[in-house]
Amino acid sequence: MKAMILAAGLGTRMRPLTDHTPKPLLKVGGKPLLQHHLERLKAIGIGDVVINVSHLGEQIIEALGDGGRYGVRIQWSQEERPLETGGGIHKALPLLGESPFLLVNGDVWCDLDPAWLSPLNGDLARLVLTDNPDHHPGGDFHLDADERVHATGDPCLTFAGISLIDPALVANQPADAFPLAPLLRNAMAEGRVGGCHYTGLWIDVGTPQRLQELDERIRGQST
Repeated sequence: MKAMILAAGLGTRMRPLTDHTPKPLLKVGGKPLLQHHLERLKAIGIGDVVINVSHLGEQIIEALGDGGRYGVRIQWSQEERPLETGGGIHKALPLLGESPFLLVNGDVWCDLDPAWLSPLNGDLARLVLTDNPDHHPGGDFHLDADERVHATGDPCLTFAGISLIDPALVANQPADAFPLAPLLRNAMAEGRVGGCHYTGLWIDVGTPQRLQELDERIRGQST
């Protein structure tokens, strides 16, 4: 199985840190966020990784190269302008192939579970959901007792930014910028989105404050 890491965002919430450094290269625990992802992907047996880049993307490519030093093989999908999640996946389809792949947001922090990679069995996606953080108390989607994901319902959990995606979800879309969420909601309405509830440590590293808090946490654990 392949994985795709989303790393093409502008990182506007991280400014001024991202004025000259792309967000995926910001460091926590002495290593860039992207390096942590690569190490965790390798640990669950994924060695082929596609990374999309746009804003300051040359820095990311130069820093990680072909992935050999991390024990993986990286293929790069370069975007002249950010294409949003859906458009970024669509552009990368020639590199991803026709089989389901693990999609990981470049700015989240959590362990990866091999159980998330089990066959989709006709679904178009499997979403990893987590308990709602303080900065997102309303959540995103409802997970029922049969591990089916719904656009509405109570309680709602937060999408962790990690999912198993069938390329068919975006394959018929035009080659342009578009979000992934509406396609996921359509698939939910068709009963074709499963989910799992992750209860371990998860952090959306979306602001300088949360980046600093995560860095201090990791460094504290290593002392």
